[in-house]
Amino acid sequence: MEGPLLWFCNWSTLAVCAALKLPQIYAQLAARSARGISLPSLLLELAGFLVFLRYQCYYGNPLLTYLEYPILIAQDVVLLLCVFHFNGNVKQAVPYLAVFVSSWFILSLQKWIIDLAMQE
Repeated sequence: MEGPLLWFCNWSTLAVCAALKLPQIYAQLAARSARGISLPSLLLELAGFLVFLRYQCYYGNPLLTYLEYPILIAQDVVLLLCVFHFNGNVKQAVPYLAVFVSSWFILSLQKWIIDLAMQE
């Protein structure tokens, strides 16, 4: 019983996460506007997801324990690009994306950096 229940929980979580941001992305595309989307909150959410994902990868945890995070990150990146597109300047997204990509590598330079990033 525990095996099928765990399987169902894992895959239902992935399915829900895969669809979590889709209504927001769809509404933004349909309205052709970024109105109502908070850029700072989107960036904060993306930073939190990236730190957690990097932490899990760094310590070699099983993929199924954090597989929803790459899905959420991809959706946040699409949402971020939509925000910049509808605000009229996609090029403004480049510095943000550069910071997130470089932080992926900086977080794992030393063990204390990744541990400090995960502190509450």
